[in-house]
Amino acid sequence: MDESERGAPQEPFRPPPSCVLSLDFQGLKTKLLTYLRAEDVGRVEAAYHFAADAHAGQFRVSGEPYVSHPVAVASLVADWHLDPQALIAALLHDVMEDTHIPKAEIAERFGKVSAELVDGLSKLDKIEFRSHEEAQAENFRKMLLAMASDLRVILIKLADRLHNMRTLGHMRPAKRRRIANETLEIYAPIANRLGLNDLYRELQELSFSNKYPLRYQVLAKAIRAARGNRREVVGKVSTAIQERLPQWGITAEVSGREKHLYGIYRKMVEKHLSFSQVLDIYGFRVIVGEVSSCYLALGALHSMYKPVPGKFKDYIAIPKANGYQSLHTTLIGPFGTPVEVQIRTREMHHIAEAGVASHWLYKEDEKTLTELQQKTHSWLQSLLELQSASGEATEFLEHVKIDLFPGEVYVFSPKGTIFSMPKGSTPVDFAYAVHTDIGNRCVACRINGDLMPLRSELNNGDQVEIITAAHANPNPAWLSYARTGKARAQIRHFMKNAQQDESVALGERLLNQALRPHGLTLGQISTFAWERFLRDRGVRHKKEIFSDLGLGKRLPAIIARRLAQAQDMESGRPDVVKPKPAGAITIRGSEGIAVQLARCCHPIPGDPIIGTLRKGQGLEVHTHDCPSVAKLRGDRGRWVDVEWEAGDDRLFDVGIRVLTRNARGVLARVASAIAEEDCNIQSVHMDNEQGAYTALNFTLQVRDRMHLARVMRAVRRVQEVVRIGRVKGDGRAV
Repeated sequence: MDESERGAPQEPFRPPPSCVLSLDFQGLKTKLLTYLRAEDVGRVEAAYHFAADAHAGQFRVSGEPYVSHPVAVASLVADWHLDPQALIAALLHDVMEDTHIPKAEIAERFGKVSAELVDGLSKLDKIEFRSHEEAQAENFRKMLLAMASDLRVILIKLADRLHNMRTLGHMRPAKRRRIANETLEIYAPIANRLGLNDLYRELQELSFSNKYPLRYQVLAKAIRAARGNRREVVGKVSTAIQERLPQWGITAEVSGREKHLYGIYRKMVEKHLSFSQVLDIYGFRVIVGEVSSCYLALGALHSMYKPVPGKFKDYIAIPKANGYQSLHTTLIGPFGTPVEVQIRTREMHHIAEAGVASHWLYKEDEKTLTELQQKTHSWLQSLLELQSASGEATEFLEHVKIDLFPGEVYVFSPKGTIFSMPKGSTPVDFAYAVHTDIGNRCVACRINGDLMPLRSELNNGDQVEIITAAHANPNPAWLSYARTGKARAQIRHFMKNAQQDESVALGERLLNQALRPHGLTLGQISTFAWERFLRDRGVRHKKEIFSDLGLGKRLPAIIARRLAQAQDMESGRPDVVKPKPAGAITIRGSEGIAVQLARCCHPIPGDPIIGTLRKGQGLEVHTHDCPSVAKLRGDRGRWVDVEWEAGDDRLFDVGIRVLTRNARGVLARVASAIAEEDCNIQSVHMDNEQGAYTALNFTLQVRDRMHLARVMRAVRRVQEVVRIGRVKGDGRAV
């Protein structure tokens, strides 16, 4: 039961549900007999009586017996001609949650399939969550994953949400707004993704009227007033189309329609328009017999009224991800009024209105699935991939929300395969859409044959080729421009695993260093001591300890002392041992995520350095004189002795500031002096000083402190150079 609809039992004199609902269920029964066998209808009726008994004494906030809700949901499900198992689940969808009837009893009475559907629809009320948002995210995750294994779960849930939205008026305003917002963000996009167009539009309209009731009323009043003014235009266009099509040998059904309020409102907000500036509030639909007639009708319409450039879309040749097919065109009608027209066949119209529910039949053999069912199946499988790549439920929900919005960009692989991508997608998104391994190994791309940056935004019709390398890995910077949920989830998944591996390795080194003052090494800690230590702290494996140490969540000195005590108890060693120097941890400076060089002081090999443990971020290396670590000097547990590992194959960024006299070609001479010392220039910018001087700010790549010293000596030999210094984190040159 949606929490908005759960009401406390009311007065005891209420009539029993069976008396009040006999007409409602009789209507449902009549509907079911049109497509189900009598024995199947009998099973559904048994489920109704079971639900009525289970919900006896429960009432909705409106005062109606609660069982009216599951009957209404089952009636909506019956409109899609779903099977008896789904209808039984619709009638029982709140039984487990509200009446504490176990899943086993439902399975015994109505079969395992119906019980699984009910379980997928039930909330996780018995689990404690830190916040309402986390609880909602976990509920959505359970529902979506149940949907991935059986689409009927979401069809029943959408029917449940639609009936709740239709009866939302009895709730408090704050609760109505929250539920309406949730519907707009999750349920309406899911309905759209499944091609349930009528349901999608109604959920949007109901959400709009409950989230912004005053705006809805004002806009509805404006629409009513505009109907009279624009009736003449609509009549002229409709008559003209109905007369022109037969002249071209086309038999068609023509209907005019008023655009939905939420669509008009969204257009006003997105394009910053007033209502009077939104001219195309009416549209027309032309339904023909076959595909060829769609294009012939398009030609007929374009011969009548001029089309608006850039407003034609062919969703027949390239259907939307939810299977929607139509030709869309916008024409300049009488009096200069833009008119939108959709042209489709009857079959396309049926799919556009009912989506995947129009032929939802489940088939084991994937080869026999229709194109729409295959697309839906692929999307459902992508939910399972997002689940495995996402960590917390809130992260999973974030990724799903991204992918629920309809694709607007169609791009091609080098072999001509069409991929539908959300607007704003980049080659990184395309690489992960092709295959996760392609995304993880991506290093560059070609768009329409030209090498382009991976952050380039894709446009309709682009041909994209991904260049991969065997040892490449995802770049954290990709998260700033990756658009699709799959790409973002896989990048985060890789980064988490990489951080885990690096932090475990760093944690071992930190703990080994901290054990030396106790006269121990990590290899000398016995299995018994480890088990005792882990048991006392409720930790399953020592890798968790190493990971926490590497990420700065635990202090090495404290863990070392506890382990030493556990080892002493096991070995009977005296309490006083001869301490050994702790020694320094060697670093290369290129370890990656777990070890980072501080940006405030940019240490390079040869600089005296110190490491600080930052909670959740690992080891950060600073120069000894960095102001950022001065306050940590007194906290021995938060800093670590580190030293550079020998090596000359690495380059490090460092800043220098060069003050020169203004002269022609001075920048070129300074840059030449830097290059002669085998040093790369990453960037340079100039500050105009007072009078005759200019400050040149370089970011260089050097091997170590000695290399930097040679570069600075070479720059000093340039005649115009007045002063040179290394830039510190506070911007000073020293």
